[in-house]
Amino acid sequence: MNFIKSLLIVGILALSGVAITSCGNSSKTESHAQGKEYTSAYVCPMYCEGSGSDKEGTCPVCGMDYVKNENYPNAHEADNHGHDHHDHSGHDH
Repeated sequence: MNFIKSLLIVGILALSGVAITSCGNSSKTESHAQGKEYTSAYVCPMYCEGSGSDKEGTCPVCGMDYVKNENYPNAHEADNHGHDHHDHSGHDH
């Protein structure tokens, strides 16, 4: 019976360690958000290393379709639309 309790305690501690480690992973991602996989006009949703492009396409690492990077400085220009063709009331440019 003591063996089972000890095994249970070790299991809980191991799972706690994994949970703490995975929580720290998000801050690591934020600190490395300087590669082209984060700064390009189009990026992989998984932010695969070496991915990212100025044009739509697919990630060479995982094969997922690129998505528009909303944090890209010229995100509105990537839409290839002029400002005369639609109403901009409600938001500033």
